[in-house]
Amino acid sequence: MIGCIIAIIVFNIVAFKLNKRLTTNQVVHIWTFTIAFQCIFDFILEFKYYGYWYFDKGADWIGLLPHTVLISPVNMMFLNGYPFEHGMRKKIVYIVVWTLGVLVYETISLFPEPWGYFHYGWWRLWHAALVDPVLFFILLKYYKWICKLERQACQ
Repeated sequence: MIGCIIAIIVFNIVAFKLNKRLTTNQVVHIWTFTIAFQCIFDFILEFKYYGYWYFDKGADWIGLLPHTVLISPVNMMFLNGYPFEHGMRKKIVYIVVWTLGVLVYETISLFPEPWGYFHYGWWRLWHAALVDPVLFFILLKYYKWICKLERQACQ
């Protein structure tokens, strides 16, 4: 629990202090998208197949914290620093570095309580290593779509 609360506070402070790229509209979209997408993803892997879970198996009130205010600021930080204007190699390196960072954080979140709060069922770190870049790619596509809609709305 302590690790989750510290991560929420740190991630949110860093995300909002360092944000130079995302408009308020984009932040709202990214938060809403992240919460909805994570809840759908976790509904299957966490609640149906027990691949992993936060705190305890099954739905509980404390589990709302990582589902609502933990991942969204991470996505803000990822998008804020993404090298949109650079070549493919730099973009791939950026995603790889972020994936490694997420894997390190996931490993830390597996520590025993009170620091850890994440638990594996059949899910393993290598599953996350394969899935996380895909999730980052989906986030990027969503962000680009939101930017396109904003441009169209301003015409």
